[in-house]
Amino acid sequence: SVPFLIRLFPTILTKFVFLNFVAFPFFVDLRQPALLLNNTISLYLTTEPGVTVGIWHMVPGSRGAEARGKEQSWYEEALADGHPVIIYLHGNGGTR
Repeated sequence: SVPFLIRLFPTILTKFVFLNFVAFPFFVDLRQPALLLNNTISLYLTTEPGVTVGIWHMVPGSRGAEARGKEQSWYEEALADGHPVIIYLHGNGGTR
């Protein structure tokens, strides 16, 4: 009966295989990473119509003192300062 149900409801397969509805650690607001990580802000990029990707911008420890207490515009300018940017793709776990 399981293959029949998956054929009828393919979203069941994606929900239970990838478990992207489970957020771990529990009861943590990942939209505010500064509560967990120093010198980190949350940004959102629109990659195509209807698709928004959430990202964290983490400043290196060497610029930590400079970043303390800065607004989002400072972090955006830091992305364009010519230093390398490392992109880490965390997968489909539903968390960052």
